[in-house]
Amino acid sequence: MSDFLMPSLGADMEAGTLVEQVIAAGQPVSRGDIIAVVETQKGAIEIECYETGTVTEWMVAIGARVPVGTPLARIDTGEATKAPTVAPQPAPPVADAAPEPRPAPSPVLSGTGTPASPAARRLAAQKGVDLGAITVPSGQPIRHADVAAHLKAGEAPEPQTGLSAMRQAIAAAMSRSKREIPHFYLSHRVDMTALTDFIAEVNADRAPEDRLLPPVFYLRAMARALKKYPEFNGHLKDGTFTPAEAANIGLAIALRGGGLVAPALFDVGDQDRDTLMVQMRDLIGRVRAGRFKARELSEATITLTSLGDRGIDGLFGVIYPPQVAIVGIGTPAPRPWVVAGEVVPRQIATLTLAADHRVSDGHRGALFLRAIDRLLQEPETL
Repeated sequence: MSDFLMPSLGADMEAGTLVEQVIAAGQPVSRGDIIAVVETQKGAIEIECYETGTVTEWMVAIGARVPVGTPLARIDTGEATKAPTVAPQPAPPVADAAPEPRPAPSPVLSGTGTPASPAARRLAAQKGVDLGAITVPSGQPIRHADVAAHLKAGEAPEPQTGLSAMRQAIAAAMSRSKREIPHFYLSHRVDMTALTDFIAEVNADRAPEDRLLPPVFYLRAMARALKKYPEFNGHLKDGTFTPAEAANIGLAIALRGGGLVAPALFDVGDQDRDTLMVQMRDLIGRVRAGRFKARELSEATITLTSLGDRGIDGLFGVIYPPQVAIVGIGTPAPRPWVVAGEVVPRQIATLTLAADHRVSDGHRGALFLRAIDRLLQEPETL
């Protein structure tokens, strides 16, 4: 037997609310399957299972808010039934057999004929939402997160009379980071002209939905540089730094309703730029709709933050524990630059690094930033 626990989805999470039991008691579950949906300050998050077996019981009711680490469900992985054979034994009496598991509840159709999970129907009924007005991929039932996203999209901005739950969570995590992590900061100006020209050339004959955006190249350059400077890629827990095997780069994304999250894009170094672009669009779309997965929040190994078209020259991030570094890139803008002894206009951006002095130092940080710079000068190789 194995207990499925309320997961920790980041340094700013102390508790979560179980809003949907995706796998019912008595049903099989495989490693990687979505087993539950948990509501946090960041929205409704789909939680993956890390065991393969059968869900024998749910130990927390829907709607209950419980601390991180609380057992939510019990999973029979088959290991408890394995015992060494010492002698043939008679079969156990039928009366001792476990009761037959109850079947999983089928999605109940709304009045419009649209399938929806019990949690989705309950939230829709509470908020007066017509399930027929919610669009989901063909063949998929409406889930709690879909209803929550629909509500969020239709909300008018509330007056800011105090800190929201998300702002409070961000403040707590960042306060902890600044209190516990000895940050050091570096900045480096980068000539982005080759990159901006290359992107324009690649996108010239592409439809808008197929065009590449600069963050794809930033991510690729970071992933390649991290292979040489692995001390910036990993987690520091209980005084021990564990370098990551892959570059799971968190991408800072601003939410429409306010706040910021940085879910991970996985194995960035192994993705070609077009695949990475598709994954990035998907991630941004899901996050802004309030739908993302637990491991996207908990398994980022370094973060990239870029203000894109906000027109900001540079930014210095705060490290998100247990990570040990965050890279920032300002908006490229025309600046005077010396090329071959002449002052010419070039697209210049400020690249910054905030890193944990317990794991690295300014010398290595400088080399890391310069490595990213060199890679961005050859965008065709990224």
